[in-house]
Amino acid sequence: MKKVLTILTDGVEETEAVAPLDLLQRAGTQNCLAALAVPAGTRTVTGRSNLQIGVDTTVEEILDGKNPESLAGQFDALFIPGGPGTWKLLDDGNAAKIAAAFAKAGKTVAAICAAPLIVKAAGLIDDDTKISAHSCTWQEIPQAAFSAPYQIDGPLLTSRGAGTAVAFGIEFVRILYGNAVAQKIAADIML
Repeated sequence: MKKVLTILTDGVEETEAVAPLDLLQRAGTQNCLAALAVPAGTRTVTGRSNLQIGVDTTVEEILDGKNPESLAGQFDALFIPGGPGTWKLLDDGNAAKIAAAFAKAGKTVAAICAAPLIVKAAGLIDDDTKISAHSCTWQEIPQAAFSAPYQIDGPLLTSRGAGTAVAFGIEFVRILYGNAVAQKIAADIML
């Protein structure tokens, strides 16, 4: 069983979070959803369309004084959905530190929509990196403007946005579980 750490915050694009998480779950993944700064006593984030998404823990709790490198040893991949909440994650800085640690450990770092900005903040993108991202990022990540719906470059899996979330999710499954599992899930959902 693979374990994936997902970082969420208020303003997350729900489709970008839920579609890949569902596909990972179908493959047998143990998903750990960690939220940035949820109010005390709550275990939900509110997406950009006001849907509530339950979380397992918070970024603060999962770090709990540990350095981000220790998290990379506990998980097989990191997933960061995008949406307007991405700028909260950028301001906080912990998501970028965690992404850098996962990439350094050779673990997959998957980011969709505006979340590749976090990958950039982690120092994982240069001018030659193959990357896909939402058009709101193209000033900062110009090579994303001419990319395919999703891109793989080393440990990075990136994608454009809500409209590419299912294809991105299937590719995430393929990376973690191989082609046969990805094809079966794609067939099951009639992709």
